[in-house]
Amino acid sequence: MLTKPFEIPEKQLKSAGLNLNNQIHYQLTSDELVEDALMNHQGRLNDTGALVISTGTFTGRSPKDKFVVKDDLTATTIDWGNFNNPIEERYFDRILEDVRSYLNSREELWVRDAYACAAPEYRLNIRVVNELPWMNLFAHNLFLRPAEEELEHFEPDWHILSAPGLELDPVRCGTRQGNATVVSFKHKMILIAGSAYTGEIKKGIFSILNYLLPQTRDVLSMHCSANIGKDGDTALFFGLSGTGKTTLSTDPNRKLIGDDEHGWDDKGVFNFEGGCYAKCIGLSEEKEPEIYHAVRKGALVENVTFFPGTDRINFEDASVTENTRVAYPIDFVENSVPEEMGGVPEHIFFLTCDAYGVLPPIARLSREQALYYFISGYTAKVAGTEAGVTEPKATFSACFGAPFLPLHPARYAAMLGERIAAHGVKVWMVNTGWTGGAYGTGSRMKLADSRAMIRAALNGGLDNVIYHKDPVFRLMIPGTCPGVDPNVLTPRHTWQHPEAYDAQAADLAGQFIKNFERYAAVVAGAIKDAGPKL
Repeated sequence: MLTKPFEIPEKQLKSAGLNLNNQIHYQLTSDELVEDALMNHQGRLNDTGALVISTGTFTGRSPKDKFVVKDDLTATTIDWGNFNNPIEERYFDRILEDVRSYLNSREELWVRDAYACAAPEYRLNIRVVNELPWMNLFAHNLFLRPAEEELEHFEPDWHILSAPGLELDPVRCGTRQGNATVVSFKHKMILIAGSAYTGEIKKGIFSILNYLLPQTRDVLSMHCSANIGKDGDTALFFGLSGTGKTTLSTDPNRKLIGDDEHGWDDKGVFNFEGGCYAKCIGLSEEKEPEIYHAVRKGALVENVTFFPGTDRINFEDASVTENTRVAYPIDFVENSVPEEMGGVPEHIFFLTCDAYGVLPPIARLSREQALYYFISGYTAKVAGTEAGVTEPKATFSACFGAPFLPLHPARYAAMLGERIAAHGVKVWMVNTGWTGGAYGTGSRMKLADSRAMIRAALNGGLDNVIYHKDPVFRLMIPGTCPGVDPNVLTPRHTWQHPEAYDAQAADLAGQFIKNFERYAAVVAGAIKDAGPKL
């Protein structure tokens, strides 16, 4: 039976393999989903009314357990290897059979119709089937929400069947272990088994858009945030986790278009999503007020702990995971663009958290350098938090989103290069990592300085200053920046021992060069030559 307020044709649900012998909760409000989660003892409210849950065993994505069905459609179009793990059609059929059987055995299911892509001409309708109400709340918060009148004639383009309680048989199903996310472009389905980490839902749709839009619509799909200034100037922010992408694009002086996934066509950029999925480790009202105030009724908070004896979240506690998250609709951000679209970008920022402390806090890039560093997708992470582990670790993720790119990175880079050249887009690298030394010796770049440098780039404050070229990375570094101590701008000047800086810079440059070897044969020589030189 179907619960009110909306009814959907049984025929549609049955076509997805549901037998409707269980109770189907369709298109519930966020309040109703929270109530269901609390009734099922699957979470608790914090002092601001947000639902706080645990995702269980998996507190992050499992890239090695994400598969794409290798069939007539994908055999020669997917960039197999690395993050694109092939699986045979026969195994997909078995997993689909197991997921359907499992979902049909549940007493209750939660079903949601939503869509991706704010630009109407690219709209992708999605039907999400969940065994857990709070995962349906995640889908409500993150995807775009159809108007009530659209539901009557809603036709899903893709289905997501989520069965976190199902443990697959790896031998029977051709998987690595009991959990898997499996994408079939032929069936237009994403199957998720054995994991309750909600990011698998979000990034599953992102991955298929990264396949479909560049190939069929000439739209560059991007793992970036976007905002727009008072004069209508659009800016993009690329960066891996921990670089400040969400923080720096959420600016009180600019309206947020979206915080993570966008498309770029000949008219401008548009958000793929209807919400934000922000990291909240170390979250504070002072540093990130917009995100902090989004932790309220209707938001979903994952894997945090509480101060003992209270309903207050301890955002500093990483005992469950460093990857604590909050999911909320984008209209929770007061300073957001309701249409979630903007014009052609005027500025692009590549954010990196360089824990080696050698990259400049801001640098201007040529088109060729922009493509080199886009394909490289660099950041550096601290190896761990245990005593004695202090060495940074370089991370290269092509196009700042390698796990979500079904096509070869050079395809996305070529599209970006065409757009930079056609529109004269200014491209900048911003290092939000360490200054005055590597992690353990130096200090983290001040957030206020990073904001000031980005603000200066956006308002033309870096257009007429004197630049000098870094001898190793050959980046153009401004000599001055409004509101920033000029001594901070050149990394070598911030180190107590310049020869130690030189050795560290040479080491990082070598890592860049070695990483880029895999792309050298498929990019223009000018792009390859735009990287660091030893």
